[in-house]
Amino acid sequence: MDVPEPHPGPGEVRVQVRAAGLNPLDAKLFRGLPTASGKPAQLPSGNGHDFAGVIDELGDDVDEWSLGDEVFAQIGNRAQADFVIAKAASLTRKPEAMTFDVAGALTVSLRTATASVDSLDLGPDDTVFVSAAAGGVGVLAAQLARRTGATVVGSASTGNHEYLRSLGVIPVEYGPGLEAALAEHHITAALDNHGRESVDAALAAGAPPSRVNSIADYGAAAKYGTTAVGGSGFRQERVVEVADLIAAGELQFPIDSVFPLERVTQAYERLIAGHLRGKIVLALQ
Repeated sequence: MDVPEPHPGPGEVRVQVRAAGLNPLDAKLFRGLPTASGKPAQLPSGNGHDFAGVIDELGDDVDEWSLGDEVFAQIGNRAQADFVIAKAASLTRKPEAMTFDVAGALTVSLRTATASVDSLDLGPDDTVFVSAAAGGVGVLAAQLARRTGATVVGSASTGNHEYLRSLGVIPVEYGPGLEAALAEHHITAALDNHGRESVDAALAAGAPPSRVNSIADYGAAAKYGTTAVGGSGFRQERVVEVADLIAAGELQFPIDSVFPLERVTQAYERLIAGHLRGKIVLALQ
């Protein structure tokens, strides 16, 4: 729908959005499904959390940014729009070598992956199971876990197994055989991005509950004593560090597909269908 153009207040900037990423959270909100926060969308509401674009208006008292600066960030339920008003302090500068498509899909996955991996204190003696390892969070978590020296076992649909192998990840299949597949490895930790099936399989394979972190099974912590460190636990210096590694080609952050804003319905249908490799992006410019 068309609405009046927004303008920034003190300490804010306006960003002309070039790309906005889709996250599973976005679909859960408009479908009324449970989320990590437990808070439903407050109507009327926009949607979307990830965006990247160009600063085209500055509010009063903004000294750290200039018109034309290229930035990316996360904002609640307002990212899928032509313009976004954001607090100046919430923005991260887009690396020059990074495309807007990648930057526009990055923040939620990057914050969540870095916080969850860092929470387990992984090292060369670990074999960590990463579920949904080809998805937006999982693909970064698997690569970051590998950089600690840990062996990584990742679940994904069969079509993504060769891709996981190219990242140095041992692929396993979802479904009834998952527990048996994990039993072949000495699992010492797990990063769950999928749900209860993956948490149960990790625990059955020997991972201690205190070293199983799930961002997808909201009841696992109370039932099993697992952890639930997600995007709110991020550190900004890690965001910058990992973004630079992606821009330099040292980490992969694949884009599954790009849709123009006018095809947002098809973009969400693709998101809900699942089995993605990386993220879906809306292109706005």
